[in-house]
Amino acid sequence: MADRVYPKQATNGTAAATNPSFPATKAQQYGASRPVYRPQPERHRYRRSCCSCCLWTTIAILVLILIAAVASAILYVLYRPHRPTFTVSSLKISALNVTSASKLITNINLNVTAKNPNKKVVYSYNPITVALVTDDDIAIGEGSFGSFVHGTKNTTLLKAAITSSNQELDDASAAKLKKALKSKKGLPLKIKLDTKVVAKMGALKTPK
Repeated sequence: MADRVYPKQATNGTAAATNPSFPATKAQQYGASRPVYRPQPERHRYRRSCCSCCLWTTIAILVLILIAAVASAILYVLYRPHRPTFTVSSLKISALNVTSASKLITNINLNVTAKNPNKKVVYSYNPITVALVTDDDIAIGEGSFGSFVHGTKNTTLLKAAITSSNQELDDASAAKLKKALKSKKGLPLKIKLDTKVVAKMGALKTPK
């Protein structure tokens, strides 16, 4: 008769575990807690490229400024340019009145002498607008000079008729003009010339 085999019982009264669990190794613990690797953008390389670009741009600007300064110095030594001068040579007032209705009537003949003191610089003028105003910027009248070429060492006489027919003035401006015209000190006037000019120096030509 065969012997029967009975399973062994645990001494503490519970069945023994068939698959016992073991503690995790150090390598497994390190792998679980290690963060996921994410590559960072190359900021340092971008900053270096920006710095290099700014440096070369600054150097290029400084070189251009230096070239312009040297060229200006050479032109000044070669041509010795001077500004032209404009002088009022004659001013004849035929009419300058303020009516009772605060209207201005002006008729003035103006002569201006223009001088070009340069030996190698020629000026070419567009038509010139002439405005006559008081110290308080009250417009007295307007006129114009024609276009002309101002040659080297040249003196040119410019003539214009400054007129204003029944120009309406506000009460304050009319009162100021009437008082100034009656004053023994006279009426101070300013002459404004507005134009575009080209300067020619040999083969060189400036913008207007």
